[in-house]
Amino acid sequence: MKLFDVYPLYDVEPVEAHDSIVVDKNGVEYLDLYGGHAVISVGHGHPHYIKRMKEQLDKIGFYSNAVHNSLQTDLANKLGQLSGYDNYQLFLCNSGAEANENALKLASFYTQKSRIISFHNGFHGRTSAAVAATDNAKINAPLNKQQDVTFLPLNDLDLLKTELSKGDVCAVIIEPIQGVGGLDEGTTFFFKELEKLCKENKVILILDEVQSGFGRTGKFFAHQYHGITPDIISIAKGMGNGFPIGGIMIAPHIEPSYGMLGTTFGGNHLACTAALAVLEVLEAEELIDNARLTGDYFVTKALEITGVQQVKGKGLMLGVEFDFEVAELRKKLIYDEHIFTGGAMNKKLLRILPPLTIGKTEIDQFIKALQTVLVPEKI
Repeated sequence: MKLFDVYPLYDVEPVEAHDSIVVDKNGVEYLDLYGGHAVISVGHGHPHYIKRMKEQLDKIGFYSNAVHNSLQTDLANKLGQLSGYDNYQLFLCNSGAEANENALKLASFYTQKSRIISFHNGFHGRTSAAVAATDNAKINAPLNKQQDVTFLPLNDLDLLKTELSKGDVCAVIIEPIQGVGGLDEGTTFFFKELEKLCKENKVILILDEVQSGFGRTGKFFAHQYHGITPDIISIAKGMGNGFPIGGIMIAPHIEPSYGMLGTTFGGNHLACTAALAVLEVLEAEELIDNARLTGDYFVTKALEITGVQQVKGKGLMLGVEFDFEVAELRKKLIYDEHIFTGGAMNKKLLRILPPLTIGKTEIDQFIKALQTVLVPEKI
């Protein structure tokens, strides 16, 4: 049997990693400024994370949600404490796509409506309703296109008011900072009005924090920069530092009932331990503050480079935009300078999503490498 060929691959095979360094099968070290799509939050192979996972595996790795698992309660309490949402409810699943699926399903249950409002260049996953709410026709099959989704431009309140007033919307789903779409974001005024309009029209507001959550932007959640309180928050990626876990945080006015949502693997013992270890490291090492401070340093240094048009994003969820397409630049950074970065729907933008443990030394290494490759790149 061969693999189903759906991924264009760079010719690199990592076999070990530590902190922000990835080592390939030939022993070559790479600086990881991408974190496997913002997944590596507390660094590769963090000793506390490894210790907690090994200890848990020696006890029990998995059992179903038909029995008690106090690790789920521990995780809910710790997550509530650090995020500021201790009065919310937690449902655990396995990925960001699943988190958004469950968020949208729950919104439809609650409102008894079905239309979704999403935004241009938004990305919410590759499954069913989540991919239907993703602004990319190429990854939507006819099956997905049966969903009733309306895409709007960011920051256009007039169009938003018009659509919500029709009375058939169950949910508005939005990323506080767009990831795959290219680091665009709504204004604080837009987010505050969005929250107000959703409440007035009895529509569930879902903040997709799958990529931007868990301290990546310098706050626990990126929407907290705008002083809003969504009905549902979807989480994943950096939540498990590489172990598959996702979830939704649900406001207290949305009441559960047996069978409403379910999962086989979600919230298993190893997954909960991974997420707890991440939260413990974030707190003990003050990595959320580090994300903000190191991100500010990155922006200052990057804006000094000729050819950089702007730096988008917050904390360590950043996009460096150039006046040319960056596909070849990314290749040169990987193969010549041994640095991983990411791309986006915006072909002129490099995405920077490193472990939250990095500091000025790693940023300086990247800036120097970028200056080195930019000279031939522009010729």
